[in-house]
Amino acid sequence: MLVIRPAGPADLDHLLELAILSGPGFTSLPEDPDQLAERLDVSRDSFTGKLAPQACWYTLMMEETDTGDVDGIASVKAAVGLNRPFFSFRVVNNASSSPSLDIKLDHQTLTLVNECTGWSEVGSLFLKADRRKGGAGRLLSQSRYMLIGAQPDLFAETVLAELRGVFTPDGACPFWDHVAHKFFPMPFDQADMMTGSTDKQFILDLAPRHPIYVELLPEPARAVIGKVHPQGVAAMALLESEGFRTNGLIDIFDAGPTVSCPRDHIRTVRDARKLNALIVDEVEAELPSLISTDSVSDFRAIRGKAAIEDDVVHLTAEAATALKVRAGDVVRVKS
Repeated sequence: MLVIRPAGPADLDHLLELAILSGPGFTSLPEDPDQLAERLDVSRDSFTGKLAPQACWYTLMMEETDTGDVDGIASVKAAVGLNRPFFSFRVVNNASSSPSLDIKLDHQTLTLVNECTGWSEVGSLFLKADRRKGGAGRLLSQSRYMLIGAQPDLFAETVLAELRGVFTPDGACPFWDHVAHKFFPMPFDQADMMTGSTDKQFILDLAPRHPIYVELLPEPARAVIGKVHPQGVAAMALLESEGFRTNGLIDIFDAGPTVSCPRDHIRTVRDARKLNALIVDEVEAELPSLISTDSVSDFRAIRGKAAIEDDVVHLTAEAATALKVRAGDVVRVKS
């Protein structure tokens, strides 16, 4: 059985493997053991309540209970943009006209903004290639919303997600090559690393201070604005199924889109029910349900058979063991 559980310092080797497999442009998974170790320390301290709520960054691992293999990662940041700015380009539509010439024009511009301060962020969704089937990706994705739903007051009223932008098969990034690199004269990987490891002052120092007219950009750059990396198409579909929508913001380096949704309107947050667990020998159910604990500190999530009767949910012993719950414990279930 696959179980989603909190990540901690013991997961460093697993996290480094996933970071290497994720490839370029996955800002939250740098191939840097020191950064990853620090992230795992933050995750441990987040789940154990040692950090202020807005400083928490919860990292989740997808583990196969039979083998102990870790095949995926996801995360939730309680708040972004508080200690370090959260920069984006806003795609702005500008209308102009000349009545005397009977001409009307629409121009798009890219303007540097910092609009998401204090929002929560779901991200770092990545699975090994051989796990991208059979519902594993959906389980990993939805587990983040079950975590938020367990204690909504720990998270902001608006939740965002950033999608990786387009890269060519040889690893080139058209938007970076034709636009961002003009302002940040360094390799993409270096800028990407500095985004996660510094206070981002270099962005404030070097980023364009005036709007960039999209019509003046080379076609390869225009073509990828707001577009998702091929490996992110499935993740985008999962976000949209939960109610996330594009909001006109894009990444300043690769032009990938940002999507957002009010926390309480996220489908899994809204629809999951709190029920009392009853452990039985066998559960009759046509389809498996999403099941999680009702606590951030002891968070675990699975997909398994569940039969609901009033305010009670029947679970198998295997499911209860994976969740580490006992009879009478409160769990959250989304059918």
